[in-house]
Amino acid sequence: MIDYDNRIFTSVSNSATGDVGSGTTFHYHQSGSNVWATYQGGGVAVGTLIATVQKDGSLDMRYQHVTADGAIKAGQCLSRPEILVDGRIRLHEQWQWTEGGTESGQSIIEEIL
Repeated sequence: MIDYDNRIFTSVSNSATGDVGSGTTFHYHQSGSNVWATYQGGGVAVGTLIATVQKDGSLDMRYQHVTADGAIKAGQCLSRPEILVDGRIRLHEQWQWTEGGTESGQSIIEEIL
């Protein structure tokens, strides 16, 4: 199992209907199979997420944030990890807004060393 505790990620790509962008930074934590993070930057003023690690290593995630213009939004995401050649983690994400929008999309975030 990947240990996400104290890892920092940043956005590499996102669908046009997402709020996360190149200026967004995620600070991950983990205890057992429970994962959580705070994030901000880019189109996000402040955000939090919670997730559970699934048997296949993916993260079943729920997230919520306040956008830079003050809107509250929430969604769900399935995040699949990839270990890069240099040992960093890349997360391939399929997400869906559940509050503040109805769109879905794909994003990729990568660990910052």
